[in-house]
Amino acid sequence: MTFAMFLILVLALLGAIHWYLWRRFVSDTRLDHPWRAIATGLIVAAGISLPTGLFVARRVGGQPGRALVWIAFTWLGLMFLMFVSSLSVDVGKLGASLVRRLKRAAPVDEDRRRFVARWLAGSVIAASGAVGAAGMKAALGPIAVRRVEVQLPRLPRAHDGFTLAQLTDLHIGPTIGARELKAVVETTNALRPDLIAITGDLVDGSVEQLRSAVMPLGQLRARHGVFFVTGNHEYFSGAAQWVEEISRLGIRVLRNERVTIENKDSAFDLAGVDDRSAARSGVPGHGEDLDRALDGRDRDRVAILLAHQPRTVQRAAEHGIDLQLSGHTHGGQIWPFGLLVRLQQHFLSGLHRVGETQLYVSRGTGFWGPPMRVAAPAEITQLVLRAPLS
Repeated sequence: MTFAMFLILVLALLGAIHWYLWRRFVSDTRLDHPWRAIATGLIVAAGISLPTGLFVARRVGGQPGRALVWIAFTWLGLMFLMFVSSLSVDVGKLGASLVRRLKRAAPVDEDRRRFVARWLAGSVIAASGAVGAAGMKAALGPIAVRRVEVQLPRLPRAHDGFTLAQLTDLHIGPTIGARELKAVVETTNALRPDLIAITGDLVDGSVEQLRSAVMPLGQLRARHGVFFVTGNHEYFSGAAQWVEEISRLGIRVLRNERVTIENKDSAFDLAGVDDRSAARSGVPGHGEDLDRALDGRDRDRVAILLAHQPRTVQRAAEHGIDLQLSGHTHGGQIWPFGLLVRLQQHFLSGLHRVGETQLYVSRGTGFWGPPMRVAAPAEITQLVLRAPLS
């Protein structure tokens, strides 16, 4: 699919959703003049704010550009909540209508129909606003540490208790900057991890735009180092340049390769691959290549894989990987969007098993698009590796 075709589809979808909201909030409620014209104008302006706001923001830059992005993305989140709520109401109305038909009840008079439509529209708007406000508080507040113990049957006793801190989907850019990243770095360092893994979607913007914003990453500290693999958003932002910049900050970028992590006369392999979308990005030499990353490894040694997208686990299981760490899904970010994400990725969040391979999917440390998280809190993950008891 070409970018032009993708853009047309997105604009058509946004147009259809805003038309649907207009039908429910303006047409069905039969607002009187001038409220009908005002409400119509607000919905049209809100719809236009999404594509035009983001388009203009890229050219204006600075604080005005950030303000436009915040307005557009906040409306995107509220729009989604109102759309889902309105659909739920329509399903309920359909069920009630079927019951009335079965009972052969008298039709509802027009005055009552208008009253119910207005009451439902007001309830949807109020509920969506309340959920949106709570979602913003969750997204913009302190990020919790999620501790997860992972038993690896082949892990040597010398590595029992080895801790990895996973950061993923930070999406540093117009809505997340150096201040937020500094807080993440301080919290992560306070865990005193043995190793830090950043599993992609670190940035939304070019190196030139975000060089100062990512500087706090250079303060990450772990005994065995900090490692990074690309996500799909790096390929929207100049992946080759970001690989160089991240390396300059002292972070080891694993591009279809592996390193040996040694501890007390034993070792395990840490491998990392480019994002699955890299081969289609047009960036020369980039593309997920698990065969290359694992070529020649000792299969008797535990192997941990960093891969941005969870669905890489199917191939990881074929290669005998013990544990894969991924992100990408945001845990759905705004419920019930996760239901769609699960269809594409199969795994939404938490610890899973595919054959003999375990997969941990983080809900993400930042957010993308709407500055909201609903029933999918952000996390800094502290993974503690456990060896068999005997």
